[in-house]
Amino acid sequence: MQKCAPFAHLANRAFSKQDFEFFVEDVLAALQIRLSDCPIHDRALLGRRLRGLRQRMREGKPVDRDLERLNADVDVAAAWLRERRAALPTPAFDDSLPINAHRDAIAAAIRAHPVVVICGETGSGKTTQLPKICLSLGLGAAGLIGHTQPRRIAARSVAARIAAELQTTVGGQVGYKVRFSDRTGPEAVVKLMTDGILLAETQGDRQLDQYEVIILDEAHERSLNIDFLLGYLKRLLPRRSDLKLIITSATIDPERFSRHFDQAPVIEVSGRTYPVAVRYRPLLAADEDERDRDLQQAILDAVDEVWQEGPGDILVFLSGEREIRETAESLRKHHPPNTEILPLYARLSAAEQNRVFQPHGRSRIVLATNVAETSLTVPGIRYVIDPGMARISRYSPRSRIQRLPVEKISQASANQRAGRCGRVMAGVCVRLYAEEDFQARPPFTDPEILRTHLAAVILQMSALNLGRPEEFPFVDPPDSRQISDGFRLLFELRAVDEQRRITDLGRQLAKLPVDPRLGRMLLAAQREGCPREALIIVAALAIQDPRERPLERQQAADEKHRRFRDEHSDFLALLKLWDYYHEQARQLSRNQLRNLCQADFLSFVRMREWHDLHQELLGRVTEMGIRLNEEPAPYDCLHRALVTGLLGHLGLKQEENAYLGARGRNFYLFPGSGLFRKRPRWVVAAELVETTRLYARTVARIEPEWVEGLAGHLLKRNYVEPHWEKRSAQVTATERVTLYGLPIIANRRVNYGPLDPALAREIFIRHALVEGDFHCKAAFFQHNRQLLAELEELEVRARRDLAADEETLYRFYDARIPDGIYSGPAFETWRKQAERENPRLLFLDRAALLAEAGPATDGERFPDHLDLDGLKLPLTYRFTPGAEDDGVTLTVPLAAVNQVDPKRLDWQVPGLRAERMAALLKSLPKTLRRNFVPVPNYVQALLGVIEPGARSLTEAMTEHLQRMTGVGIPEDAWNSDAVPPHLRMRCQVVDADGRVLAVGRDWAALQARLRGEARTRFAALPTPEFERERLRDWDFGELPEAVSFVRNGIQWRGYPALVAEADGTLALRVLDSPARAEAATRAGLRRLLGWRLGSAFKQLARDLPDFQRMTLHYVGLGTQEALREDLLSAILDRAFLADGPLPRDRAAFDELLERGKVRLATARMEVCDTAAAILAAYHEVRRALTDESPVWAEALADIRDQLARLVYPGFLSETPPEWLPHLPRYLRAIVLRLQKLRQAPDKDRQRRGDIIRLWEGCRRQLERNARQEKHDPELIRFRWLLEELRVSQFAQELKTVAPVSAKRLEEQWERVRSG
Repeated sequence: MQKCAPFAHLANRAFSKQDFEFFVEDVLAALQIRLSDCPIHDRALLGRRLRGLRQRMREGKPVDRDLERLNADVDVAAAWLRERRAALPTPAFDDSLPINAHRDAIAAAIRAHPVVVICGETGSGKTTQLPKICLSLGLGAAGLIGHTQPRRIAARSVAARIAAELQTTVGGQVGYKVRFSDRTGPEAVVKLMTDGILLAETQGDRQLDQYEVIILDEAHERSLNIDFLLGYLKRLLPRRSDLKLIITSATIDPERFSRHFDQAPVIEVSGRTYPVAVRYRPLLAADEDERDRDLQQAILDAVDEVWQEGPGDILVFLSGEREIRETAESLRKHHPPNTEILPLYARLSAAEQNRVFQPHGRSRIVLATNVAETSLTVPGIRYVIDPGMARISRYSPRSRIQRLPVEKISQASANQRAGRCGRVMAGVCVRLYAEEDFQARPPFTDPEILRTHLAAVILQMSALNLGRPEEFPFVDPPDSRQISDGFRLLFELRAVDEQRRITDLGRQLAKLPVDPRLGRMLLAAQREGCPREALIIVAALAIQDPRERPLERQQAADEKHRRFRDEHSDFLALLKLWDYYHEQARQLSRNQLRNLCQADFLSFVRMREWHDLHQELLGRVTEMGIRLNEEPAPYDCLHRALVTGLLGHLGLKQEENAYLGARGRNFYLFPGSGLFRKRPRWVVAAELVETTRLYARTVARIEPEWVEGLAGHLLKRNYVEPHWEKRSAQVTATERVTLYGLPIIANRRVNYGPLDPALAREIFIRHALVEGDFHCKAAFFQHNRQLLAELEELEVRARRDLAADEETLYRFYDARIPDGIYSGPAFETWRKQAERENPRLLFLDRAALLAEAGPATDGERFPDHLDLDGLKLPLTYRFTPGAEDDGVTLTVPLAAVNQVDPKRLDWQVPGLRAERMAALLKSLPKTLRRNFVPVPNYVQALLGVIEPGARSLTEAMTEHLQRMTGVGIPEDAWNSDAVPPHLRMRCQVVDADGRVLAVGRDWAALQARLRGEARTRFAALPTPEFERERLRDWDFGELPEAVSFVRNGIQWRGYPALVAEADGTLALRVLDSPARAEAATRAGLRRLLGWRLGSAFKQLARDLPDFQRMTLHYVGLGTQEALREDLLSAILDRAFLADGPLPRDRAAFDELLERGKVRLATARMEVCDTAAAILAAYHEVRRALTDESPVWAEALADIRDQLARLVYPGFLSETPPEWLPHLPRYLRAIVLRLQKLRQAPDKDRQRRGDIIRLWEGCRRQLERNARQEKHDPELIRFRWLLEELRVSQFAQELKTVAPVSAKRLEEQWERVRSG
């Protein structure tokens, strides 16, 4: 066998297999070392082949032939690299450039470090000299020296300058690549390009193997492309140890780049060689004697001023093309002598741009956008005029709008502009703003990544598998909101899924060199059959509008453009413009076409750019398999494709010509739109631009029905009012479909069954089967309806559903009908099959229904008598709706009126209680009622936890509903009048002969009216077994708290009392109220105690301390004897009756008597001292109440009312003993209040607001309790805490017995109500 070259000398030798493997391994190792002598782009391929040979050798496969071929290929690659090294140009350096003074240091840093940051002012020469320094190091042979520029114009001009300095031509050893133009040949060693081109190359060359050096020029501009490249290269460099990265920056925070690349060395290079004088000439006048100027006048003044310094070219910075045109016109009218005026902006043709860089003999004024701020060096500039403004793109994640406002430039940008002069001689920079304005501006311009939409960046990162944007090494990481917004847009376009993973469609989008929205239109156009039209429109939307409207000739421009206008779609206007231009291009020469564009107010440059971009996109979509349609696309197909990429730019017409857009934003049609006059109801906009208003540009009429099929993943669907429809025999609902808040479909009737089968089934059963709202001829249905009709007749007697209620019937059907049956047809299909096995499956059982309904008519639920704590009163029932006696009637004997508690009647009979509770809940105001739905559920829950007791039904419901829901119900929210009459207990009062004395359903009113007669009548009941007359001592045995007895067939309940009779005797009586009985017994005990004390009591009555003075102060309240009796009652109460319950037998009374004798003297002094202090303070208050000024009339009325509640006849014995000692302090507080009132009546008014409100509620409850003879300790405490609140408000210096405030009193009031 013939051996390959590496083995030729071993052909006739014999050696072991192990020796042979050692030999091959040595050869492979030598080849590995030789790979470094090959071009970089070959190293990866050759390295993969080398690793494959090693694998084959390990597997025991032959490698000799492949090894021979690999060796030959390495020889060829190494030879090619040697030839390139030999052909590298030898650069010459101009020592007059500041950077060349640092050439050796820069070269050493490049040689020693993978990353070098070159920081230099404008004019340092770094842009042209750095590639030459790399060439001097031998770089550029193994791979290209890639040199990026931020703009196409800069890439072309820098390429020409470097080629000239290397004495070669562009397209030879120096080339450039920009969009639509690639002039790099095989001999190229230096390649100029825009940063966008380098970024695009990362898709096909992930390792950037074609480059040995990458120079990122003007990195301080921090465009989105630059920031992305900086992050990409930071990750790439560890894998590309042979790659050199040079970052050039103006003197703008270069340390940030150094830190980003792990403290890469920074080399600073000086800039201009001549001084630049900065002059500030603000537009606004410095004083009143001078006049303000507009921008155009200020520029003319500045031109005149600088030319007084001597001749020289002027560079004027302006914010946009429109401003450049206006300024050029102003300068021409100004007639500068022997001057050429040239525009300079990115969209100019290369020939027009090159005019700026060509030699010239006349003075020039160059009008440029910020394209001339960095990178581009316009030669011969001596003067710079800087208005201080630039158009800066900003995106708002909140409003999701890309704005292009004209903003003030940063200090760094201003310094860059100033650096454009002073390179040929001393320069002058005139800033058309104040120095204070300059100092107040931010130091740096925000990086573009912090002010732009990130959807395209995120899409490219996902397509390149670069990981999460949050983890990508950006120099300035973007805000999480920007990232989220970018993902939201990509999800809208279906480029990523809900987990933020790129989709197949997203990978296709990433291949298109346009905004993701525009790319999505192209992909959708394939489905809609309109790629030809979509391609033209997308290319147009990707560039600046070629239609021009010069300020001075707007009307003429509009006339020319009117031929393209379409009243339905501005997108169709673009198609008309495209067809017109290309029709003319086929007939006219280039010069003629240029003139035609100028006459028609069309930018020839942009039209050509539109054409070039269309061709580029056509190539891309053809590669992706998209074929252009031959027939014109229908309107709806084309616009559906466009809407697919613009789902966030839809609008619905509102009032006043505004459109409601996504997420609640309003926008307006741009006045230049063809739709501006007619304004269709629905539109889609290519862009939303915010100026004085938010305007929609390039809009078209659409139909909202299109959106549902295009935005299914974004739509929100709400279904309301699901209900049964008898005619269609199905459950339907109203569907509302929205996209970002826009109502795409407002009210659409849909079959609700498939959407919520469980609820639809329940509605079907309840309405179709339970309520019978169903066209059904089945035997079970007819039987069940007839049975329910029969049972309804029986319900009349008991005023209650004797048939099964709706829930019972629902459970009956629910247990038998399987899941998934929610419509008439589905039910019939199932029923016919089910009845074959069990024909009576759905038949109701009459006997079972009556058995279940049986408790509805039993004695427990509808009793014959109402038992009120032993008092049994008869009940009668009647079911005559509308009649006066409809419902339940309680018959009450006159004598028992005071023993019937209105709260107990509020509970009704058990059989009607649930219905009454439901009616009460429905009587609540809507704001409260909505918290307790469904009402039946709450009623059932309440029935399980509440029982009749001391509280009324509404009080019990209030408490438990608050526990259930946390919602409190004010007492006055219950509207008993709204409850049907038959659910309110009807009461009739009868005398002993059965005659009806009074009838009504308001028992409290009846009771108040008959209370006196009832008391008299009860006292007239014969009770000899309990009563005694003319008692002189406790010789009657036990005094029970209550007794029961039967009179006239009624069981009564009475309350024995020891009564002090008016004739001075004592007697035992049976009273009808426990409260009255206790009060009467207390007065009787005082009389009995006085008798038992004998002479001691008489002495006590004669010798009351300070009685005469008290009598004088008591004048006007009552007599001296009334005061004496009140004092004696209070003393006896304190000495004998203050502790514990009242005595109920002789032993308890005797013990009380002996215990009280010891305390009698002390009680006498305490009560008299307290009374004297009270009456003295009372006298002082009355003396102070002399001023009747109308200013404080309301306050005086409140004070008099308070005084009357504190001191009145009998107040000593009636005031609770624990509060009586505090009355002097309350009275002193009134005096202090009166003093302050005269000084600050407004403060008094503010402070008494809460007090009066709280007192009104307390007063009403006290009166109510008095009528009902009810004693409530919590209410008594509340009443006296109100006095403490008055002290805290009007006389804080007197202090209070306990912390008190309006909030604490409201809490106490809740305890009163819950009690």
